[in-house]
Amino acid sequence: MPSNIDAPPLAKYFASTEKKTRDKAVKNLVTFLSEAPEDALSKPEMDKLWKGIFYCFWMSDKPLVQQALAGELAELLLTITSTTASLAFLRGFWVTIVREWNGIDRLRIDKFYMLVRRFVNVSFRLLIRANWEEQVCSVYNDMLTSKGGPLCPTDTRVPMGLSSHLSDIYVEELDKALALTAEQLPLPAPLGVLLDPFFFLMAQTSNLTICKRVQASLLEPLLEALAPTPRSEDEPALKRLRKETDPYPNLVANACIKDPKTSGPLDSTVLRKKLLRAVFEVASLPETKDASRRKMYAIWKEGAEETEEDE
Repeated sequence: MPSNIDAPPLAKYFASTEKKTRDKAVKNLVTFLSEAPEDALSKPEMDKLWKGIFYCFWMSDKPLVQQALAGELAELLLTITSTTASLAFLRGFWVTIVREWNGIDRLRIDKFYMLVRRFVNVSFRLLIRANWEEQVCSVYNDMLTSKGGPLCPTDTRVPMGLSSHLSDIYVEELDKALALTAEQLPLPAPLGVLLDPFFFLMAQTSNLTICKRVQASLLEPLLEALAPTPRSEDEPALKRLRKETDPYPNLVANACIKDPKTSGPLDSTVLRKKLLRAVFEVASLPETKDASRRKMYAIWKEGAEETEEDE
């Protein structure tokens, strides 16, 4: 290994007030993460590294600089050739964001919303690169829902604003990621697997505001996008309009529920039924809180009745 990557860049350089120093630290990090072995950083070293990166982004001021840096940091997940190392780097990101979120002031919150959005998008592209491997998806979901993760329902340190933001952007960024990788003919996205963290959050959270936010911002728009096109004498025109205004066209056209290796893309109506069934099954689990169970049963019942009417 070349001597210039024997040790990770020091966190203090990322937090420097000098832009040139911060830029150089980012470039050195790219080199280090691209060439270092998977276990090059211990957890304390990763935590220290991410604290430096966090304040590097904190210090970025102009909008174009912020956008470029957010994209550059997120793309590191794909720069790292080892999926295991990429996931370790991503876990460090989420642990840091959860820990530092409540300290972000209102003047900086928008740029951190943007940073989270960039990382969500590139995370999906990382899973696509791994062909939606079951173990990789499992590790990814675990980092979101375990203690310190942004969708952990029992960790009181998780800020509600962060969980809400993820509910708002998650499916949208999945659709964008599928559009970016369309030419690579990826396997269909395992939608049920990818939404498991939100089902788990809805089932286990004591915060009904979060439960409602997931329903309103994530589930309802998605179920609406998967609903059959209304029947009419002018059906061809309606189908054309629906296709042009569909909020998640790439996802609707290229998704399954669980195993993409054994299931091709499902018809949107079939996908909607299976998604509603997944909601029902999570609601039926004994560990699901009563208030959440009632709400999830109501979502399933309403969706099932609409399906029957459409048919």
